[in-house]
Amino acid sequence: MQPVSLTISEGIAHLRIDNPPVNALNQPLRAGLRDAALRIAGMPDVQKVVLSCAGRTFVAGADIRELGAPLEPYLPDVLDLIAGSSVPWIAALHGTVLGGGLELAMACHARIAAPGTRLGLPEVSLGIIPGSGGTVRLPRLVPMSDAIAMVTGGKPVSAEAALAMGLIDRIASGDLQAEAQDMPAPAAPLLDRPVREAGAIDWHAQEQTLRRKSRGAEAPLEALAALRDSAELPARDAMARERERFLRLSVSDQSRALRHVFFAERDAGRSLRDIEAAPADLARVGVIGGGTMGAGIAAALLIAGSSVRLIERDAQAADMAQTRVADLLAASHKRGLLRDLSALERLTTGSDYAALADCPLVIEAVFEDMEVKRQVFTRLDAVMPADAVLATNTSYLDVDTLALTTRDPSRVLGLHFFSPAHVMKLLEVVRGAHTGPRALATAGALARHLRKTAVVAGVCDGFIGNRIMNAYRTDCEFMLEEGALPEQIDRAMEGFGFAMGIYAVQDMSGLDIAWAARKARAATRPADERYAHIADRLCEAGRLGRKAGRGWYDYATGTAQPDPQVAQIIAEESARAGRTRREFSDAQIMDRILSVMQAEGRTILAEGVADSAEDIDVVMVTGYGFPRHKGGPMFLAG
Repeated sequence: MQPVSLTISEGIAHLRIDNPPVNALNQPLRAGLRDAALRIAGMPDVQKVVLSCAGRTFVAGADIRELGAPLEPYLPDVLDLIAGSSVPWIAALHGTVLGGGLELAMACHARIAAPGTRLGLPEVSLGIIPGSGGTVRLPRLVPMSDAIAMVTGGKPVSAEAALAMGLIDRIASGDLQAEAQDMPAPAAPLLDRPVREAGAIDWHAQEQTLRRKSRGAEAPLEALAALRDSAELPARDAMARERERFLRLSVSDQSRALRHVFFAERDAGRSLRDIEAAPADLARVGVIGGGTMGAGIAAALLIAGSSVRLIERDAQAADMAQTRVADLLAASHKRGLLRDLSALERLTTGSDYAALADCPLVIEAVFEDMEVKRQVFTRLDAVMPADAVLATNTSYLDVDTLALTTRDPSRVLGLHFFSPAHVMKLLEVVRGAHTGPRALATAGALARHLRKTAVVAGVCDGFIGNRIMNAYRTDCEFMLEEGALPEQIDRAMEGFGFAMGIYAVQDMSGLDIAWAARKARAATRPADERYAHIADRLCEAGRLGRKAGRGWYDYATGTAQPDPQVAQIIAEESARAGRTRREFSDAQIMDRILSVMQAEGRTILAEGVADSAEDIDVVMVTGYGFPRHKGGPMFLAG
């Protein structure tokens, strides 16, 4: 089947793209568009062209597999044919209009969108910039401030926002095709128009802000420079500079890393998609525990459209949980993630486990204590029907041990959500030794329902992400004994591209939970195992993080400040352990952190805890702040 079809009716050329699944602009499609444009140019009776797409979306981008090795015809040449046509082209848009798809739409002479359409230039997420005129055409349609936000941030905008800023000319109120046929085309070619409101931009301030936000990512800064070119150079010169940037970035290390993460995320959880068992119905889900994590899980389910029955220990705790969920939904509504607050009407709270009996899936999210969780599962086993799936939200605990408290361990699995659960995209699906196909199929369906990235992990202490984090956190404490300071390690991590260093993160989350876990494991820790007591000393001194005003840092001024008391504790523990302190460079610190991550990752693979090295990278990038433009620790290992 040809990806482009052309029909003529009453002087209107109807050009239809059909290149499933997302009408990607691959080489056959580009060739089809070029040939159609040339044919239309030779048809004197054609008065207008309506360009549309079959399927669920307009063109949703280029074929990522062609990046770095483009094939003729090149997209800029095809778009020049369209933009230079003496016959007006009208783009009829629906679904997602992204990347090269939006560049195609902007090359047309007018644009109309169906309600619900989203439009964007997300190239920076792949380490590149628009390469077919996007940075030159966009600021001639929308104010430069909007162009900067779209191109450097990569986030799509709604049809309503696109209409308000001038990116599209109309939102269809009825039949998209019919209304597209009636659209007039502007007289002035787009590239002959001035850039909109570029004089209001402080380019230096924009660059400084973006440099801080991008944390070492090259593409956002290159995108800003391309937009500045569009304001300061003739249009054709700016387009040539844009193309040079695009081609150079498309073969960069950062683009390779970002493409690796893109494909790794797309393939994550593939084993869950291959299961033939039918998943549990997710229309009604039970949640046990209404604290921070339970409320977040409940909010995620409500946002996705499920009804939720949330159980707490008593009526007062249930009321508090109701308030937490309501607050989360209100915040989500304010951020535009939730259309209206009627979702709260689908939440029922209480303290009677019997109310869960008709929930095909129940997710336990109580305190991270094995005995407490065992009691919950024992009570669930008594009231739930035999085909209900029982999941535990745990960061570390042994899912197999928990499963054995039930009559049918095959229906038990782990679901490790990340806080805040209604925002974070990663979901570690913990496959126990007894976990059956229906439970795993349900986990896969739940991840899709919540629009999360699922990664399957085996049972071990910390699964994939926390196990790796614990390994490098432990080694960071060894570096403290050997001469580093917390602010040095955090500075090295932030310089590498992490949003926060390990010690700032610990202070934010609180040091007491990890302290309790260390004390619980103390009895089983081998006597000859190296152990740093620095974190314990801080906790004993009441330094439990931001909530206490003191942790690895002092927060008396409201911001994290290095504290001489912490340096003193580190020096004392170094001496007690007999360590000789030395200087560390940022590069040495990061080399050591990466080496520990990679070594633990290889062990996890050897033990079968992770399905692939790519899954490890997805976990660390999506859940633990590893800089996306670096590709993940296993990618860097080669």
